[in-house]
Amino acid sequence: MPAPPDKRIVMAVTGASGMPYAETLAGHLRSICRLHLIVSRAGWLVWDQEIGPDRQRLLNLAFRHYDQEDLAAPPASGSWQHHGMVVCPCSMASLAAIARGVGNNLIHRAADVTLKERRRLILVVRETPLSSIHLENMLAATRTGAVIMPASPGFYHGPRTLRELVDQLTGRILDVLDVGHNLTPRWGE
Repeated sequence: MPAPPDKRIVMAVTGASGMPYAETLAGHLRSICRLHLIVSRAGWLVWDQEIGPDRQRLLNLAFRHYDQEDLAAPPASGSWQHHGMVVCPCSMASLAAIARGVGNNLIHRAADVTLKERRRLILVVRETPLSSIHLENMLAATRTGAVIMPASPGFYHGPRTLRELVDQLTGRILDVLDVGHNLTPRWGE
């Protein structure tokens, strides 16, 4: 089924552990929107470590992908309309840049534009333990309008596989994006 031409989601992948989340989320977004993908250099290094060297596997899920250094790409402009942005996984370095408005690459600039245009920005942070600097950056990002979603899956649905854990968090991200799914059962169902 072709993606609806009027629904665009920006997804950025940065250099934090959690590439199964990125791949699963991209796969689900591909079916409901035109997915615009940005992967940082560090994101590709972690992808290679966690998934393997087949980068095309992720790129094939995107409607369009951009180099992180392309500050002239559409997601860098507020006049380019989209329905939200997800940074999954979001490294602490990217969190810091986004929280403080430092737009030194396309990921950070697109996130800054998303916030200034009052669009949905979800940061799927993945780090442990967290320092007070990390926590302060999360608070600053939240105060500017971002939604912080730690990559911490729930266990109330009785997962038996890693895939079920990944699907649970992916489903929650889709919920925050207001995208329907049937990845996991809802509480009480």
